[in-house]
Amino acid sequence: MSDIQQLYNAVDSDQNLYSDWNREDSLRARPLFTVLWLMMFAVAVAMALRMIPNDVDGRKYIPVAVAFMPWMAAIAAIVLLCALIGRRRGLAAVCVVCCVVQVCWHWGYIKPADTVIADLPDTSTLTVNTGDRYARLMTLNTKNGLADAGQIVRTVREEHVEVLALQEVRGVLLQRLNEAGLNELLPYSEIASATNHDNGGVNALFSAAPMPSRTANLLSIESSNIPSACVRFNLRTVCFGSVHPFSPRPRNQGLWSSSLDSIAKLRSNARLFVLLGDFNATWDHASFRALLGSRFVDAGERNGTWFHMTYPSNAALFGGRVKVPPLVEIDHIVHDRSITVGNLETLDIVGSDHRALLGTLDVGR
Repeated sequence: MSDIQQLYNAVDSDQNLYSDWNREDSLRARPLFTVLWLMMFAVAVAMALRMIPNDVDGRKYIPVAVAFMPWMAAIAAIVLLCALIGRRRGLAAVCVVCCVVQVCWHWGYIKPADTVIADLPDTSTLTVNTGDRYARLMTLNTKNGLADAGQIVRTVREEHVEVLALQEVRGVLLQRLNEAGLNELLPYSEIASATNHDNGGVNALFSAAPMPSRTANLLSIESSNIPSACVRFNLRTVCFGSVHPFSPRPRNQGLWSSSLDSIAKLRSNARLFVLLGDFNATWDHASFRALLGSRFVDAGERNGTWFHMTYPSNAALFGGRVKVPPLVEIDHIVHDRSITVGNLETLDIVGSDHRALLGTLDVGR
């Protein structure tokens, strides 16, 4: 009996030792999981801000926080992994809920909304043919006209671009573009008229096809004017516009909201539209979704090819030693539901703080 009793005592001792180890591990891990809980609290607050209606989503720093919404999903996924390893069920449950909600919000970035998108011709097979149903599109914020004109023209040539929208254009950039040969590739253009509320410069629109109907100011807006031109494709006429609302910085927030509201008025216009540019808003902003309404769609949100982050571009920290990747998707191709835009691509352009966004338009039969 003494041997058996000794065995029981040894087992009890091992269990007590194991319990002590677990308790010590728990105490050591407590600060870590406190930080993780705080991180998830911040994620939950940001996600709550995303649900604020469009008439109040432009206040203070709400637009800035909401712009980084996709990264909240990444944070939740990392915290979920830590919670599973640490067997923190409550924390894991919160992470799962946040991840599921994020997937629902961004489902269009995961699965294509239209099977036609997958059937678009590859960029390498496209030719500049203004008589067919396809057109390669490109939009770029030129950062006060500082973007490399030669690279812009090379991109237009190599990507077979037929419609080019530029923002923050200055006269010196237009001169450099013509010297680089843009007028030979895209001979038709419409430049917005300058105003005292231009946002870094004027907007511009270039086309390989004639522009039988065009205007330097599509509508009344409290930001850079929107040049617009209608182009004939495969028996359908499409009206293009180059847009650039103000950024939602605290001093511009009223202008940001009113600019997006002004663009939203195009939903009642009978013409077929494709709007390209730096919208200074993401899919997660309620004001941007309100702009789309039930008529317009965002090509990025419908392609099922993940996010196409465009800002910042060519950014670095610590004297250029650490590259900063684009973090937000604020450049868009917005279009009517009856047409399709796919084959989205982003490219760095020297001198600009935005990536160029390219896509292939299919106007249908």
